[in-house]
Amino acid sequence: MNKDLVPSHLLVPASTGSLDAYIQGVNKVPILTLEEEQALARQFRDEGELEAARRMVLAHLRFVVHVAKGYTGYGLALGDLIQEGNIGLMKAVKRFDPDHGVRLVSFAVHWIRAEMHEFILRNWRIVKVATTKAQRKLFFNLRKSKKRLGWLSYEEVQSVAKDLGVKPEVVLEMESRLSGQDIGFDLPPNADDDMPYVAPAAFLQNHSRDPQLEAESEDLTTYNNQLLYAGLDDLDERSQDIIRSRWLQENKMTLQELGDRYEVSAERIRQLEANALRKMRASITA
Repeated sequence: MNKDLVPSHLLVPASTGSLDAYIQGVNKVPILTLEEEQALARQFRDEGELEAARRMVLAHLRFVVHVAKGYTGYGLALGDLIQEGNIGLMKAVKRFDPDHGVRLVSFAVHWIRAEMHEFILRNWRIVKVATTKAQRKLFFNLRKSKKRLGWLSYEEVQSVAKDLGVKPEVVLEMESRLSGQDIGFDLPPNADDDMPYVAPAAFLQNHSRDPQLEAESEDLTTYNNQLLYAGLDDLDERSQDIIRSRWLQENKMTLQELGDRYEVSAERIRQLEANALRKMRASITA
């Protein structure tokens, strides 16, 4: 659904300062009666009437705000949560079928929450905290399942795992993730020398990959390859083929296979190979 159907000042709060005005604005939009909602939904579904869809979205923006307030404990801006929920609402309006006998608000809540959940998982931490289905379920239910501060006891872990249908080790792993926090790789801009905190940048450097040594290694490899192919060019065509087939191609051939190709014995191929390698060695070291 096109976002232009809804006035921008109602779809997306412009800033934190205007959030109160936004909420007041959406609360002034009249709630649709069942008959109005059914009629608008059929107009949009059967006739593609965009004005009908716009009116349905506007009438339910207050519900998005209500749902978003339930997720403020994750440390994300309420305005951002509302914006994501509005996207879910528009998706719900696009898919809503009035003939199923369900009010739009009951149908849309799943789409609204799905968009908010995805937004929270993407932005709650720098590293995504939940990736599997079990982890996503735990992320939004674990804190509600904890009855006290601190780590879960063994009995609580077993109870949460049973209630949510996951393994106890998954509960423990997610509890550990939720208890952690993001750490900056470098020191903060206002840090001073007296700070006891040591940034990971100070001890996580990879000294094994020195740029200068890597450049020297690449130059040496290039030089050796040039010598190798120069020595190869000094060989006759058959010797070149033997060396390439025995040493330089991915699927290397056996002495017997080369013997069959040139209609000679495997021992003769070995002799030709030894002679070719000797000539190349002499050419490289010259």
